[in-house]
Amino acid sequence: MKYLDQEKRREFLSYLRKESIDLPDYEVIDVPKPKLYKEFFPWDKPPLTVFDGILLPIKTPDKIWITDTTFRDGQQAREPYTVKQIADLYTFLHDLGGPKGKILQSEFFLYSKKDREAVVACRSLGYQYPLIAGWMRPTFEDLRLVKESKVEECGMVTPVSDYHIFYKFPGLGRQKVISKYLEVAEETFKLGIVPRVHLEDCTRADTFGVVVPFIKKLMKLSRKYGLPAKVRVCDTLGIGLPWDAGALPRSVPKLIWVINNLCDVPSEQLEFHGHNDFHMGVANSVSAWLYGAALVNCTLLGIGERAGNVPLEAMVFMYATIKGDLDNMDTKVITKIAKYYEEEIGYSIPPYYPLVGENFNITWAGIHADGLLKNIEMYLPFDTEKLLDVPPGVAVSEYSGLAGVVFWINHYFRLTGENKITKSTPGVSEIHAEIKAMYDEGRLTRIGNDEMLTLVKKHMPWLLERFNNRVKLKTK
Repeated sequence: MKYLDQEKRREFLSYLRKESIDLPDYEVIDVPKPKLYKEFFPWDKPPLTVFDGILLPIKTPDKIWITDTTFRDGQQAREPYTVKQIADLYTFLHDLGGPKGKILQSEFFLYSKKDREAVVACRSLGYQYPLIAGWMRPTFEDLRLVKESKVEECGMVTPVSDYHIFYKFPGLGRQKVISKYLEVAEETFKLGIVPRVHLEDCTRADTFGVVVPFIKKLMKLSRKYGLPAKVRVCDTLGIGLPWDAGALPRSVPKLIWVINNLCDVPSEQLEFHGHNDFHMGVANSVSAWLYGAALVNCTLLGIGERAGNVPLEAMVFMYATIKGDLDNMDTKVITKIAKYYEEEIGYSIPPYYPLVGENFNITWAGIHADGLLKNIEMYLPFDTEKLLDVPPGVAVSEYSGLAGVVFWINHYFRLTGENKITKSTPGVSEIHAEIKAMYDEGRLTRIGNDEMLTLVKKHMPWLLERFNNRVKLKTK
């Protein structure tokens, strides 16, 4: 762990007190060579965590939302969706978000004929939410496509780190690159379209030399044209940190706080977009909500570039942990979405994937199964059957024990009350003995449902006869 030196810490505090930062003409600071923050990002090591020790107050907006980029950032990292698949998934997003539109918006590519057909197909469904937004590069040619698509809001990618400014746009420098962004943003305002600037690679950018003056100028244009400007803080490489005591540019709370408080971007116009390269996407998104952003941007199942985006379904649950209520979001739709991805799209969800993976609420350990038999809440964080329509289960293996056998039978046959079996029920110990013998002889795989049913038929035929109508698979 590393701490920012006192001189740089004082420099940050001085920026917060500096009168010039409040002037409308606070300028982008051009530099002769790129500021790459090698003290944070040594190429031959993982990024270093640096703290400045400056704490910020939590400032969670009264209303927070989730936005979606499944059909833009999520789609560019996989085989393209068909128009029908996009319309179906958009419908799921609508159903999941509920009547209050907590899945507020979804953004779309507009380049190809298929992209534009998808927008038309989703628009024809007549849903108020998610709102349909476009996406473009900072060019007038792309803006023409946005105008033709008749969207009311459009995201515009605006790289702000010197990694991009110096190497993607060689020879221009910071001021010329930012001026180019502002020219396209102003033309967007003139068309009556709300621009949403995407601060690409913001967690490696010079916050006070580039980001703050850029956003202050953008907000000046917003006031001039009487339209809101939106700002998306992009942790493009997933290197952001969720701690307010972290140093800029990696601290997500500090980035959000600075843009919200020093650039006068209202919370409802401030959004965070994370990636999961270091498994920090959800934590960073939660911290963005806590420190002033009303919007967090996600994809279904976290599908996205490299290690993926922030999983939308995770943020639905995080919403409830912060607000204490789901606000009428229908979490059972999450299970339907997962089923659609596997059965209709052919996407394979990892078995240990949270909330929707095959094993997310399955226990393998006998000691855990024993705990579930005594109190179902012992090894589950919430009622998975009520919220996701997936009852808890147990996988029978070498380590399941008698408790695992009992839990599997009760779960599979949906036995409740007096019908539930126990460890002492005739046949249970015989089933467990056969399972143990299989592993003693060298078996490595889990016991499948069909095999368990065969064992039940052999050692507990009365149970199968009595509850045969509840059997979901054929017995041998």
